[in-house]
Amino acid sequence: MNKISNSLLILAAGGLMLAGSAAAQTSNGHPRVNQVNRRQTRQQKRIAQGVNNGSLSPKETAHIEKREAAVQRREQRDMAKHNGHLTKAEQRQLNRRENRISRTIYKDKHNNK
Repeated sequence: MNKISNSLLILAAGGLMLAGSAAAQTSNGHPRVNQVNRRQTRQQKRIAQGVNNGSLSPKETAHIEKREAAVQRREQRDMAKHNGHLTKAEQRQLNRRENRISRTIYKDKHNNK
């Protein structure tokens, strides 16, 4: 079981680094992109915290990380269409998806107790 926890911690840290590198690349970029990237970074920290304290199971963590990666891919595709920017509608859609993931993180972290 400890081996699984370590693997998930590495997975969560990798996701955090990915979100951090995306934020670093656009830290002086478009405000909507910066907002979405800050949001993704905070979500990754919450996931890592859940892995560290054992409130997220391996299966839950993998599911959440998969969803986070899909949001990041969507953001990259949207930005590619608009020369590195996001429209208000795209930002709204990305935030909606992050809201859903946030609720899942909360439920998963608190239903295990």
